[in-house]
Amino acid sequence: MSLCPFVPSTSHATIPYHHLPVLLLLPYCPGESQVQTPQCRIQKCTTDFVSLTSHLNPSLDGFDAEFCKALRAYSGCTHRTSKSCRGNLVFHSALLGISDLMSQRNCSKDGPTSSTHPAAPIEPCNYHSRHQHQANLPGTGAELPRPNYLFCGLFGDPHLRTFKDQFQTCKVEGAWPLIDNNYLSVQVTNVPVVLGSSATATNKITIIFKPYQECTDQKVYQAVTDDLPAAFVDGTVMGGSSEMRSLLVVEKSPGRHVELHAAYIGVTVVVRQLGRYLTLAVRMPEELAMAFDETQDLQLCMNGCPSSERIDQDGRLQLPVLGLQQQQQQQTRPGTATAQRGSTFSLESASSKCREQLEVKDIYFHSCVFDLLTTGDANFTSAAYNALKDVEMLHPKREHWHIFSRSGAHESSSVAISALLLCLLAAVLS
Repeated sequence: MSLCPFVPSTSHATIPYHHLPVLLLLPYCPGESQVQTPQCRIQKCTTDFVSLTSHLNPSLDGFDAEFCKALRAYSGCTHRTSKSCRGNLVFHSALLGISDLMSQRNCSKDGPTSSTHPAAPIEPCNYHSRHQHQANLPGTGAELPRPNYLFCGLFGDPHLRTFKDQFQTCKVEGAWPLIDNNYLSVQVTNVPVVLGSSATATNKITIIFKPYQECTDQKVYQAVTDDLPAAFVDGTVMGGSSEMRSLLVVEKSPGRHVELHAAYIGVTVVVRQLGRYLTLAVRMPEELAMAFDETQDLQLCMNGCPSSERIDQDGRLQLPVLGLQQQQQQQTRPGTATAQRGSTFSLESASSKCREQLEVKDIYFHSCVFDLLTTGDANFTSAAYNALKDVEMLHPKREHWHIFSRSGAHESSSVAISALLLCLLAAVLS
């Protein structure tokens, strides 16, 4: 193959003047074609440069500035692909052409560059738009990763899935903060579900969207058993202007399922009523969830339940054993537990009921069994099922949707298991 000098084609004489600088960069090799080596992206660099300059007109003000920005972008593109383009004649010809044109136009090597993907107009009340704009700012270097999202859920007796994907079963009777940061506060109130048991369930949820620039004033949403409103407490269904739609209340099923979408902070909240109790699921960007100070450290979604409020013995007792715990209770105190709690489920019937909606024997299935054995209320089956559906809708990582017991949990000796079961029984009935 002969060397191909970087020279303009004679056919360029018929091209409009303002396109000439573009075509000068295209190597001219009569009768020959240059084939890019694998991974060499010089053709893409050249195509982008053509796209950035083909509309420019040298007779208009600002031509030189825009052309220099495009040249610097072209130069940056060639440098990024230089390692994979060694020995490629098109690449080396482009380098010479860029240098010549920068000299002719008095372009400095340092300065702003053109973007081959012009940034969309910023929507100040849209979290994703603001994040994308930040990623496109000059000088940000490597492309910013997509925002990381966290998930928190509360359902059943109650069972808590924290932002760290830790699964806990807690007592937490009364009012407790799930989330409390600079953007969002969520508080739940839990009441005992059965006389004589420490197990509780949620009958009230209060959500406060804090004021944010011009996007929204403070908005409060409150749900209680048998009152799942389709509006904020002030009667409105949105925050901010109707054009922005930065905060919305959306009723999915009257009295049963409401969603709150806060586009300005990238938050989605799902509130449901199943039977007599409420469930909650929240998806929130990590950087905003972490925006709190030391006075806001009591957040169940962030840090889990206090150890004194845990029923699951700090996670050492896996939920598959919880059903055995109830069976153990019924065996040791025949009729007593059933009479106290009004339970109509045995371990077998509770497992069968939960399998009707939960096919995978993950922690949601075992939570369902535990709740049925504890309360005798079949609505807790739907609570566990819909909690899992909310995970599938909101949790950003599919591989983390299901949580299973640690391997080897059932390989302990029967003596050790029995001791743990008795501890759990004491905690539930205390």
